[in-house]
Amino acid sequence: MNDIAALFRRLTYGVYIVGVADRNARDAFTAAWVMQTSFEPLLLALSINPENASYPLLHAGRGFTVNVLKRDRQDLAARFGTRSGRHEDKLAGILWHAGRTGGPILEDALAYFDCELVSSMKAGDHELVLGRVADGRILAPHAEPLGYAETGDMDGSSALYPRRL
Repeated sequence: MNDIAALFRRLTYGVYIVGVADRNARDAFTAAWVMQTSFEPLLLALSINPENASYPLLHAGRGFTVNVLKRDRQDLAARFGTRSGRHEDKLAGILWHAGRTGGPILEDALAYFDCELVSSMKAGDHELVLGRVADGRILAPHAEPLGYAETGDMDGSSALYPRRL
């Protein structure tokens, strides 16, 4: 891992599975760049790569779910972060149900947020998406959340950082 990647791993992030849906089409992907942006109304922001197979579903369906992963579920982070929804159904064999906005809510999540798409804007090689929280619940109140630093370089992101600032 290069020095810049190590530097950015010092920022604290959780690890989430973001679910999207448009009619009967559903997909989900692993994300770490998620944060609350407002109390009134309750808003969450997330960053998505426009090349992601979930991107058109997020915009067409106008909503998304954010599933907070438990500390012991790195397998889910890997499953949804290293496979493409263009080639397989990443939700196959996973217990889930559709949320209010249609996005998948994982039965084994620590908690979830269900958000209606409010706006988006280009943010470098990603897009920043803003969602109004329409629903949410804690599903496992005694579980600890998975932190991004605990996943190591599972996502291969260290190769994406510039060699130096």
